[in-house]
Amino acid sequence: MSFNNNYPRTLGKGMIAVAWLLLLGLLTLLFNNFLEQENNPNQSPTTTTSNTGTKEVVLKRNRAGHYLANGKINGHPVIFLLDTGATDVALPEKLANRLGLEKGYEARAQTANGIARSYMTLLKHASIGEIRLYGIRASILPGMKGNQVLLGMSFLKQLEMRQKGDTLTLIQN
Repeated sequence: MSFNNNYPRTLGKGMIAVAWLLLLGLLTLLFNNFLEQENNPNQSPTTTTSNTGTKEVVLKRNRAGHYLANGKINGHPVIFLLDTGATDVALPEKLANRLGLEKGYEARAQTANGIARSYMTLLKHASIGEIRLYGIRASILPGMKGNQVLLGMSFLKQLEMRQKGDTLTLIQN
């Protein structure tokens, strides 16, 4: 029986390569998590409830100056971008299809990029933290890219908003 003297050396090099790959993979995951936290510091918004039943959710502004927050539409997780300039909640068509939203009548929407075709729909409920609202008017936009939902005034007008520094407090009485 012959014994290959290079076997321990080859095994050692292989183990070092595997260790480097694992380290690089771990660093990639940590860095991606850091970037996601920088982009959306409100991944798990918490709610405080007063003795009178008032609910408050405090959101932190991201580095770009926007308020993003994880939330839900009809029980499905989404990422909201708060947009007081949007009349309705606005969703990309692909996301609306995944959420099973029905397209209503066709309309025209004035967007930051000009006039766009949209379809009206009604959300059964939408929530951020424990703030949950029902029967929210929304627009499905076929030309809208990405997977973020613009949380417009059809939702926000039902809340009190208080901004101070880099935080925005949503208050539901």
